[in-house]
Amino acid sequence: MRILVAAVGQRQPEWAEAAVRDYLGRFPRDWSVEVREVRAEPRSGKPVERLREAEAARLLALAPQGALRIALDEHGQDWDSARLARELGRWRDDAQDLVLFLGGPDGLDPGLMAGCRVKLKLSSMTLPHALARVLLAEQLYRAWSILADHPYHRA
Repeated sequence: MRILVAAVGQRQPEWAEAAVRDYLGRFPRDWSVEVREVRAEPRSGKPVERLREAEAARLLALAPQGALRIALDEHGQDWDSARLARELGRWRDDAQDLVLFLGGPDGLDPGLMAGCRVKLKLSSMTLPHALARVLLAEQLYRAWSILADHPYHRA
């Protein structure tokens, strides 16, 4: 299975980068999980819509052809870890690659979100971007552990 996290923002705190590296390094070879970053659009008085459009163009350029697109958004569906694992297992069994879009400070462009088959939220609380990346990496690893019957997840 190949999973790409396409994220806005290139300079994350070292603690967040270390945590994401740690979780990504735990996956077995048959699960390729990668984070690729695009730069945030400079906030130079442009309308928010223009900022999100520019970031969306960069995010979409990273998306592998044919990958199932998932938007991470505060208004998305609220799945628990078991549901995420079930869906990942189904997509894995269908040989479906995934791209998960994680927006910048202003969120994701509505046009990009309209092209996503799934919209998920990580939390009902507002999270700083760095923490959202760590949480996403951890939940992807937890989902793998559920599917693999690994002791990491103890429900």
